[in-house]
Amino acid sequence: MMCTTVKTRGIGLVVGMLALAALAGCSAASQPEEGSGAEASVSAAGSAEKAAANTLTEEERAAGWRLLFDGETTSGWRGYRQETMPEGWQVVDGALTRVAPAGDIVTVEQFSDFELTLEWKVEPGGNSGIFFRVSEEPDYVWESGPEMQILDDAAHPDGLQRETAAGSNYALHAAPEGVVRPAGEWNEVRILVRGNHVEHWLNGVKVVEYELGSEDWEERVRNSKFATMPRYGREPRGHIALQDHGDWVAFRNIKIRTF
Repeated sequence: MMCTTVKTRGIGLVVGMLALAALAGCSAASQPEEGSGAEASVSAAGSAEKAAANTLTEEERAAGWRLLFDGETTSGWRGYRQETMPEGWQVVDGALTRVAPAGDIVTVEQFSDFELTLEWKVEPGGNSGIFFRVSEEPDYVWESGPEMQILDDAAHPDGLQRETAAGSNYALHAAPEGVVRPAGEWNEVRILVRGNHVEHWLNGVKVVEYELGSEDWEERVRNSKFATMPRYGREPRGHIALQDHGDWVAFRNIKIRTF
């Protein structure tokens, strides 16, 4: 909106007051509506004091956040059902990056209730995933851990269905369109897990919310490929896993706080 100053010649106090009111209206219109960003979580990703990549601000430390990746080494991570880190995962330009066939990786630690934030980007057509409460009893991470899908929606076939698109609880809960950024750009993730309650946030938007073990969740599982996997979504505690789906993918600013 463009505002102009009203000039008067002896018209009096009334016109002057109207001009002041018009100016005040323009000033108010130029400000964002209070609460317009209410969907964004107050978290490590939205800290008022922005930290450099793979570091914590004092505010984040005080709130209980810690790093799961230091930006320089793969310390704290290893291959799924392995004791060491596969060579196909390397630190490249401050990002934990899948550069060659390697298999999925997991945190050395296990977690129950937590808030996780990170950033990811994929190559065109790329596919990966973030899993939580992963057990190493089954052959694959997806046989026990629910997954927040990582995807180039525009170029991968899974992007044609919202239940398998970026941000979804893979194959069970759909994520909305228009939230994920294009391949090659960083996307911001927040995953909140408290008891059976789970939230997926992507680029400041809550895209999925569900209750593990609820009637709705059980029905969705029964009607999915997970119906034959008795450990799926039922572990009270487990590893966080990053998926090697055969494509280049990078992660940075991996932070967690537990409850």
